[in-house]
Amino acid sequence: MSAFVTTLFGKAKTKLSQTPRAVTPFGGLVSFIEFLGQIGYATEVQKHMPWQLSSPNAIPLAHTLTAFCIGVVAGARRFAHTELVRADRALQALLAIERWPGADTVRGLFHRFSQSSIQSFWRPLWVWLLGMVRCPAEGLSLDLDSTVFQRAGHQQGAAKGYNPRRPGRKTHHPLLAMLAEVPLVLHGWLRSGNAGAARGVVPFLSEALALLPMGLSIRCVRADSGFFEDPLLSFLEQNALPYLVVARLTVQLKRRAAGLQNWEPVDEHYAVGEFKAQLQGWAQERRFVVVREQVREDKAAVGRKLIDVPGYTFRIWVTNRTESSLVLWRDYNGRATIEQRIEELKNDLGADDFCTQNFWATEAAFLAVLFTFNLLSLYQQLSTPAAKYRQPATLRTAVFIGGAILGKAGRQIVLHLSCAWGGLDKHKPLLEQILYWKKTPSPKLIPPEDQVAVAACRI
Repeated sequence: MSAFVTTLFGKAKTKLSQTPRAVTPFGGLVSFIEFLGQIGYATEVQKHMPWQLSSPNAIPLAHTLTAFCIGVVAGARRFAHTELVRADRALQALLAIERWPGADTVRGLFHRFSQSSIQSFWRPLWVWLLGMVRCPAEGLSLDLDSTVFQRAGHQQGAAKGYNPRRPGRKTHHPLLAMLAEVPLVLHGWLRSGNAGAARGVVPFLSEALALLPMGLSIRCVRADSGFFEDPLLSFLEQNALPYLVVARLTVQLKRRAAGLQNWEPVDEHYAVGEFKAQLQGWAQERRFVVVREQVREDKAAVGRKLIDVPGYTFRIWVTNRTESSLVLWRDYNGRATIEQRIEELKNDLGADDFCTQNFWATEAAFLAVLFTFNLLSLYQQLSTPAAKYRQPATLRTAVFIGGAILGKAGRQIVLHLSCAWGGLDKHKPLLEQILYWKKTPSPKLIPPEDQVAVAACRI
């Protein structure tokens, strides 16, 4: 029996039929899947997976994790959404996954994780992935920040804490370290909702620095006022790490800023200055950089007002760097990118939506989303090295979504990419660039006499 529909703007009839051929809306994932193959993703995931399945009929755990990551790339925001491509036989053929795991199977994988298995599985994968990053000559900026994951229930670790959007409601309070220039998530912790921004930041940063492979150096650690604490500053100084941290405006710092006389004008609205101070509980004095901004009606001024100096707002940073105040101010403005990356993790990849009753299962899912973000970022660096960074949602719309039909030519499996979505002409350059990257020679080995100096830069 035939079926027809009438066009919306007109009276033409369209006949409906069906085809036994496998059709996918994600034909554009071909270059991303090829990228995963070229970097050895399957081998690394299988090598570090901490469990072995006893049943020969069980879906391999590496397949289940991959199904979750691909689901996130495709737009999943819940465990149930990972079944979005369960009927997509064309995509399954590209991945060589014969049976797509259901939501309960995916959730069951993350429930296997404990604190020890998270360390044994995810940390080596991070080191492997970071080994493919090319470090700029001046080094990488390491930005620290925390965010709020809203929770509605009684999940482990969900507690009342800082929650500007829904005060009094339970949250988790993750801590993130981001490499700004790449961009990549260097490290991430899921924490209880009542944890302060800087709680555990020193051991967190120690773990993050341990993940850095040889050849990646940190040029500066940047953080907001939530991390203005002496233990962190002392740790950075002990490890010879340059830092730039927003100061919490204590009474003493307000007085010092208000009493500054030597201001260096930047333009008619801005001026910079500096002073040194040793706060209560500190073992030494530190350098403080101040930016003064004139309050104007046509622009919202950033910073805090001081009663003693009306008409201006002030921002203060503490640092161990020696550059001019203006250079440091402009450098810190680059930290704004971490706010954008956090929003991408939450809005584009659903980092705050994959939650279970078990804390470690939730953290494992959180790390899987961070890992997916890093894969997407590295994919862009290798496939389109000259192009600007595109956020995951833009990448999904501009590259990954594209109609395709699975077919065969003799024994050869063929994926017919729709010309309406750009066809082969759109994706062939991406594939060629990925293959070209694989063929490029590895960087020369670092001479033994230089390894000590490089290791010192790392720390």
